Amino acid sequence: MRNWKRQMLAGSKETHVTKTPGEKPPTAGEGKTGVEPSTPAAMPPAAAGPRDAAGLADAVAALEKRLAETRARLDELDADVDRQRREKRELDIEIAIRKGVIELLGKEPGAVPENLTSREKAILVKQTSEKLGVTARSLLPVVGIARSTYHYQLRAMKRPDKDSGLLELVREAFENSKRRYGYKRIHLELKGMGIVASAKRIMRLMTRHGLVPLFKSAKRYSSYKGELTKAPKNLVNRDFHAEAPNRLWVTDLTEFSIPAGKAYLSPVIDCYDGLPVAWTIGTSPNADLANGMLADACSTLKDGEKPIIHSDRGCHYRWPEWIRICKEHGLTRSMSAKGCSPDNAAAEGFFGRLKQEFFHKRSFAGVTMDEFIGMLDEYMVWYRDRRIKTEFGMSIMDRRRGLGLVA
Repeated sequence: MRNWKRQMLAGSKETHVTKTPGEKPPTAGEGKTGVEPSTPAAMPPAAAGPRDAAGLADAVAALEKRLAETRARLDELDADVDRQRREKRELDIEIAIRKGVIELLGKEPGAVPENLTSREKAILVKQTSEKLGVTARSLLPVVGIARSTYHYQLRAMKRPDKDSGLLELVREAFENSKRRYGYKRIHLELKGMGIVASAKRIMRLMTRHGLVPLFKSAKRYSSYKGELTKAPKNLVNRDFHAEAPNRLWVTDLTEFSIPAGKAYLSPVIDCYDGLPVAWTIGTSPNADLANGMLADACSTLKDGEKPIIHSDRGCHYRWPEWIRICKEHGLTRSMSAKGCSPDNAAAEGFFGRLKQEFFHKRSFAGVTMDEFIGMLDEYMVWYRDRRIKTEFGMSIMDRRRGLGLVA
């Protein structure tokens, strides 16, 4: 500031004399008449005052503060977006793992990664990592498998499957039984074919590949209509063992409900080995159904064979024709206690196996009643002649042939 003032003062005192060509220098007498005032130097713009400078500094500081706050807010938003992306990725991984477990174990209770085998966990990790584009290493702790175990299982899966040949035989036997056999009967079936394999190995194969019989609780049909006549005594007392064929028979009646209507099965079961001696199938649980079955069963009796015929307290077993057939062939009637299904457990057990293997969880949509009756009759023949009974290791009929009881 001081230098600028000095320059202003010095400039005000200076003059410049401009000469033109041919002009004489001024003489002493001319004085100041020949002197031209010089053009003053260009003055710089007036400097801002102290107040203006302070205001400008405050404005700059405020802008810098707002800029810093905006940057901090953007950083927070970026961090929040990253967090949400991580959470979404973790949720996607969890959903993919749950779906993979359901595919491996089914929608049953206990379908969690902890219940998977090491091989199944390795498969789950591999499939999930490929599907989501994440590293398998990041999934190992989520699924619960060690890194070394995971890589061992991957190498093991690349080796030839030693069970592939046996699996085909197991699958064929399972399908031939119309998906009715469990691992014990499959084991006996293969053993009868000369194939050596442990029951546990077959069980693991069937479980791993979903070769499992269908199960469903039964809805029981009741033929009880009240105490129409006096019931005979219970001569069996839940002891369903017989020392020889045609010593103790049990009977009952069960219902099948399909889209085409209802069908009823009335069998006689020999407690010696569970052989269905005779059966009738119809669309009405009437007297003809029960009486026809009993007449057919009695036609198989040899001279001197007079079995006990045990039933529940259904009305079919109190009608005059039933009683007449029993007397004609020397059958001794026996009845369960009122509403006590364990008293006829042998017949109930037979129906349970039948419906598990033939009826439950199977669709009969589009099947006519005549077709269904034919299918049920075919099953009964198969049950009698070919179905393997684990107690014997062969079918009931094959055992009777072996004992010389049938030709």
